[in-house]
Amino acid sequence: MKENTKKGVTRREFLGLSALGLASLTILPSWAVNGVRIAPSDRVVLGFVGLGQQGLSDFKSFSTCPGVQVAACCDVDSLKRERFKRRVEAWQKSLNVAPRCDMYEFYEDVLDRKDIDVIEVATPDHWHALVAIHACQSGKDVYCQKPLAYTITEGLAVARAVRDNNRVFQIGSQQRSSKEFQDAIALVRAGKIGHIEKIYARVGEPPKPLDLPEMDVPGNLNFNQWMGPLNDPKIHYHPDLCPPISLEPEQNEKLWGAWRWYQETGNGYTADWGAHMFDIAQAAIGMDGSGPVEFIPKGYEGTEYATMKYANGIVMTEQPYREDNANAQGIKFIGDKGWLKVARGYIECSDPSLLPKEEKKVGKGEYEVSSPHMQNFIDCVRSRRNPIAPVEVGCSTNTLCCLQNIARELGRPVHWDPATLSFNGDREAESHRLYWYEYRNPYKLPYYDK
Repeated sequence: MKENTKKGVTRREFLGLSALGLASLTILPSWAVNGVRIAPSDRVVLGFVGLGQQGLSDFKSFSTCPGVQVAACCDVDSLKRERFKRRVEAWQKSLNVAPRCDMYEFYEDVLDRKDIDVIEVATPDHWHALVAIHACQSGKDVYCQKPLAYTITEGLAVARAVRDNNRVFQIGSQQRSSKEFQDAIALVRAGKIGHIEKIYARVGEPPKPLDLPEMDVPGNLNFNQWMGPLNDPKIHYHPDLCPPISLEPEQNEKLWGAWRWYQETGNGYTADWGAHMFDIAQAAIGMDGSGPVEFIPKGYEGTEYATMKYANGIVMTEQPYREDNANAQGIKFIGDKGWLKVARGYIECSDPSLLPKEEKKVGKGEYEVSSPHMQNFIDCVRSRRNPIAPVEVGCSTNTLCCLQNIARELGRPVHWDPATLSFNGDREAESHRLYWYEYRNPYKLPYYDK
């Protein structure tokens, strides 16, 4: 929500303004992409919120989907707004499409646009919930980068907003759309390596306390708006949190936003890569929408690795899945008839004959391939069906990642009931900030009453 929400406009009033449709419709002719002619009725118009490295990557992937247009972009950094606008307008001009991409500092102005069908969210995690919920309430479908939210309660609120408003929602866990992971999920589900007993899922290190020195905020950045609902006096500006860019000459960020590595602003590799690898593990063992019931932190009474236990007896540990590369992110499923390893561009099995012919040779693959995931989402926007990674998938994986960090910070096991979404009376866990925290005034989390 804007600082003071446009000087006192309430959320109810804001939603009323959105319904009025203050922006005029953009009428465009049909056009062809890669030989595919797209009728105006099949056009999907996007507005992007969050224009850093991930936003640029997502735009590149969406640009391969026939019939997609980008009409607006939003960021708290004016230089990133201008960079994004230039790239979008150059792309749309090359397609003979009306090139205009309007820039905004506040996401509510994008939601006001009646000509926009989809909001793409690539902000820092602490903004995911509010932008996604307000987008749903404004009648937009949503593609939201992973993890779904910063806290458990935020993720649950987003899930409610999606269903209450009948929206199409895809979480950016694009491994769900990659062949090697789909094959791994299918093999495990079919029992090809037997009953699963253990899972090794390497994602990386948890977040650490914020230790960056405070620095002056540059004039192109609205850091107060970047903070949004965060309510921690220890948080201050440092360029690593909001990586700077230059337009003359144009350059991209030299690093990913470091907010994800600090516990005051993110959930570390636990969520950054856990939203990928833990997500695939959950899918393979049929735990989408559910999750482990016990979380044991690394080091507790000699526990070697962070451990998650499911009610059915499966144990998942955050540990290396390959003997030759301890830091590589990936998964090893261990069954009573064999094992299977999978990572990006990599799949290997104790019985190679189980793998599809084209995957019997292990390859290295690309760092990130998102286009099929985006195309699946765009197809579902048109058909109104659930995409391959709907909101419930993002919610259950986000909950898992948060619970692992809660157990680590408390220094003891935490028990969770996936059916009742509760700690069964554990007051200390219930009061942890990764379950719920008081938003900074004037921000409020819809769909949640404390």
